[in-house]
Amino acid sequence: MNNDFLPVTKEDMKARGWDSCDFVLITGDAYVDHSSFGAAVISRVLESKGYKVGIIPQPNVNNLDDFRRLGEPNLAFLVTSGNMDSMVNHYTSVKKRRKQDAYSPGGKTGYRPDRAVIVYCNKIREAFKNASILIGGIESSLRRFAHYDYWSDTVRRSILFDSKADLLAYGMGESHIVEIAEALRNGISLKDIAHVRGTCFKISSLAGLGDYVLVPSYEEVKNDKALYAKCFKILSEQQDPYRGKIIVQPHGDSFLVQNPPDFPLNTEQMDAVYELPYTGTYHPMYESQGGIPALQEVKFSITSSRGCYGSCSFCALTFHQGRIVSARSHESVLREAERMTKDPDFKGYIHDVGGATANFRGPACKKQTKSGTCIDKSCLYPTVCKAIDPDHTDYLVLLRKLRQLKGVKKVFIRSGIRYDFALADTKSGFIDEIAKYHVSGQLRVAPEHVSPKVLQYMRKPDIGVFNLFIERFAMATKKAGKEQYVVPYFISSHPGSTLDDAVMLAEYMRDHRIYAEQVQDFYPTPGTASTVMYYTGIDPYTMKPVYVPKGEEKRMQRALLQYRDKRNERLVREALLAAHREDLIGYGKKALVPPEKPKKEREGQPRKRKGERENGKRK
Repeated sequence: MNNDFLPVTKEDMKARGWDSCDFVLITGDAYVDHSSFGAAVISRVLESKGYKVGIIPQPNVNNLDDFRRLGEPNLAFLVTSGNMDSMVNHYTSVKKRRKQDAYSPGGKTGYRPDRAVIVYCNKIREAFKNASILIGGIESSLRRFAHYDYWSDTVRRSILFDSKADLLAYGMGESHIVEIAEALRNGISLKDIAHVRGTCFKISSLAGLGDYVLVPSYEEVKNDKALYAKCFKILSEQQDPYRGKIIVQPHGDSFLVQNPPDFPLNTEQMDAVYELPYTGTYHPMYESQGGIPALQEVKFSITSSRGCYGSCSFCALTFHQGRIVSARSHESVLREAERMTKDPDFKGYIHDVGGATANFRGPACKKQTKSGTCIDKSCLYPTVCKAIDPDHTDYLVLLRKLRQLKGVKKVFIRSGIRYDFALADTKSGFIDEIAKYHVSGQLRVAPEHVSPKVLQYMRKPDIGVFNLFIERFAMATKKAGKEQYVVPYFISSHPGSTLDDAVMLAEYMRDHRIYAEQVQDFYPTPGTASTVMYYTGIDPYTMKPVYVPKGEEKRMQRALLQYRDKRNERLVREALLAAHREDLIGYGKKALVPPEKPKKEREGQPRKRKGERENGKRK
């Protein structure tokens, strides 16, 4: 294997002695050869199995020659939008165009189209009429069934139909991409591959399919919100590699078929994937454009695990990575850290060691690796399951080994921890140790809300659990002789949240002196239970109605979380009046905003011009 970048031009191919590629991978991200980027992982996995892989990053959709850059591959085109859904990458939760793209050169926007997977596939078909196309990555994975699309406010077909690709790979992909490649090398057409786990395909007849679960059709879920919610629950129950069945969803005269999820990688497989010969940086062609900002956060971070059994309603991890956690060996993580220390840019600080949830290092219980996850209950909601042993000893031992490496000054945890899981551990001293060694002044955790009703819809623990964690962390911080703080993340306008609930959260922030510079306004993205609630007004787990804030009220709820911002005063007052909480308008200690100034006083104030100074400071 070569630890140089994979070919991006014909000249690169010739330098390797190639006349053609086996696979050409087209991605909506810039080319960053780092294990945090899905395109890099899949291409390196295929390379390790002897396949010739070329990369076309962010092709110009107005120039077909860009898609012909490496010629037609011997086996298939691989298409991904990149590390993010292209619509989430482009638009905020209020559907405004983002001003930056961290996955593009210099952080500039405009390098990829909306609905990138569909557009790329269409362009490939224009350039190569009979090309074989496999789609994957987060955009394809979470849109593999008929799904609600927030940006068009419609229910769309499976992306496999809209892209006209031959096959869809969902989930993390390392195992099934190799199985697909072997089938192609053995002469099986991509459109005829129907046996591989972790894939979706199209058929016109169900004859001979075997045991499967039939869910409501695209047409049915498009026209019936109750059926949409019911369908989501069935799909969620089947996303388990041990007990999940084949799923069929009719689309017109055809059928979408999902094979059961692939099994999670074991430790040996994880080690192999993360120790492939990545260069660890972006392609040099981006140097003059300022590099790729997304690399900075992960360049000196280490992925030690994947998967999450938290199952929060607003998170799509269950649908993509799955609920069964896999972890790398200590030896593999240490080897990666040692390579980091030799990087000339390394300053001695490992920014993160974790995964979807840093303090998950293995399956929740022994049952998960034998018969799969429970179909009818969550591992952590409403409380930590008694079958779980919340011992952090293995994780702490790994962190200690990393701290002792020559050249390492500090090892931080930034990928977030489950505080309820941490509190449940009464053996290892986890909270004390992270407070002493692994927090860079602020520990970010995500209670998400304070209202019992909203937390129930989110499937998050009671706020009392978070309050207890704050107390324990404060004690541990004091014991360590440090000044450190917990920085909580909250979500505004989540389904189930009324104005009363939003006011309750604002009062909590006031009482705990929490000032949110940034607020995560609820964002309905494909593959989450919360998005189902937003679209249907139904909780898919109970099939009962759920209140959904939209429009002006959605903006009010967000403003309440940033009530100290003077730009939000009008919206906050309107929200408090609508909630009949006039007692919070005034100048007292409990007030959130001052009363509106009299009209004459407002009109008497001269308008300040742009750049005008006030109290010696430029506005």
